[in-house]
Amino acid sequence: MEKKIGDIKNELMAANESELPVFVECYARDERSGVKTLVERARKRMEAYERELQRIEALRKYEREYAACGYICGIDEAGRGPLAGPVVAGAVILPADCRILYLNDSKQLSVRKREELYTVILHEAVAVGVGCVPHTRIDEINILQATYEAMREAINRLGVKPDILLNDAVTIPGVSIRQVPIIKGDAKSISIAAASIVAKVTRDRMMMEYDKLYPEYHFAQNKGYGAAAHIEALKKYGPSPIHRTSFIGNFVGF
Repeated sequence: MEKKIGDIKNELMAANESELPVFVECYARDERSGVKTLVERARKRMEAYERELQRIEALRKYEREYAACGYICGIDEAGRGPLAGPVVAGAVILPADCRILYLNDSKQLSVRKREELYTVILHEAVAVGVGCVPHTRIDEINILQATYEAMREAINRLGVKPDILLNDAVTIPGVSIRQVPIIKGDAKSISIAAASIVAKVTRDRMMMEYDKLYPEYHFAQNKGYGAAAHIEALKKYGPSPIHRTSFIGNFVGF
């Protein structure tokens, strides 16, 4: 008795990528049009999976290049541009053989995918460190120096000392560990991509909490960036306790 197409569809939906070749082999000779469609869908999933494996392998270019150095740590930040809230840095040491799929520059990922990957990173990483510098410190020493400070804090919070740092574009002053700045590194290095996700998710969660305290600024939606609704609220209500006074002079007077 032939298996019902609905049952075959459920089987495909439940199959992970490693099971797809068996699925295709099992149903490739079924002449029913509905099954042919499901087999083609499985083949497309297999192709997409193979492309992702190749992309991740390319993303390990710098990790392969510096493999002999020992522990490789990716560094990135979130929150240099917003009008409110802290700047957050992430530092991540991944296992040498790490191939977490779908890692990418955090800005290229959906909120749901960032959250999923954040959990995977925390589980898979050798060590994760987070540094956070508040708006008051940003106003005191400027955003670039505050970013460096957050990055140094993230490094210091790692449970394992790295042997080399792969940084997204910058060279961090006051750090004795060897550094390799990589332009657009969050899209070129798997370690920096992981750090960018850790920094972004950490900061976004903080801004979600601030939204509960200061709902009129819509921080849950804009995360402190200069969206139209945020600027309108800033002009209407003035700055909140977490606004960066050095960033908002064009919108409010002091």
